[in-house]
Amino acid sequence: MPSDNRVKTKKKARSKDTGQNGYEPRLKARYRDEILPALVKELGSPNPMQVPRMEKIVLNIGLGEALENAKAVESATRDLEAISGQHPIVTRARKSIANFKVREGNIVGIMVTLRGARMYEFLDRLVNASLPRIRDFRGLSLSAFDGRGNYSLGLREQTLFPEIDYDSMDRLRGLQISFVTSARTDNEAQRLLALMGMPFVRTEE
Repeated sequence: MPSDNRVKTKKKARSKDTGQNGYEPRLKARYRDEILPALVKELGSPNPMQVPRMEKIVLNIGLGEALENAKAVESATRDLEAISGQHPIVTRARKSIANFKVREGNIVGIMVTLRGARMYEFLDRLVNASLPRIRDFRGLSLSAFDGRGNYSLGLREQTLFPEIDYDSMDRLRGLQISFVTSARTDNEAQRLLALMGMPFVRTEE
C-alpha cells in the first residue's frame, strides 16, 4: 500500500496537470489518445516516455516604453493576464546599456510561463481562435526553431486574441511566444507541434 504522502503527491501532480475539479483540457486528452500513439509509431520509440511532449509555453512582452510611460506596465499586464489567464511577472534589465538609455534594474518587459492545463488551453485557443485572425495568413515559418527542439513565434499585436477588449487597451503591442518541448531535434518538435494543430507553412513534397 502506498503511503499517505505518496498518494497526496500523486493527487497534487494530477491536479496541477488537469486543472481544477479534475478538468482535463481537450488538447491534453487528444495528445494522450491520438498524438502520443501516432508519435510512438512514427518515431519507432519503444518507450512512450521518450516521445516528444510540450513542457511549457513562455509569453513575453517587451516594454522599452516603460522608461517614459509608467502606465505601460499596468496596461500590458492587464492584456497579458487576459490572454494567458495567469498573472505576469516583471522582467528587469540585468545590466545598463547607455545607447538605449537603460539602467540596471529598469523594467524592460513582462512574462508568463504556462504549464499543465493552462499551457494546453492556451495552445488550443491560439491555433483555433487567434492565428486564424491574422490577415492573409499563409502558415507559420519553419525557420524559427532553435536547433534544440524549441520554437519561437512573434505576433505583432495583442488584438489577435479574443480575450482582448479593443476599446480598453491603450496601444498595440507585440508579444513573443516560446514553445519549449522535450524533443531532441527540430524535426521531432515540428511534428509534435504540427499534430497539436500548429499551422506551419506547407512545403512542396
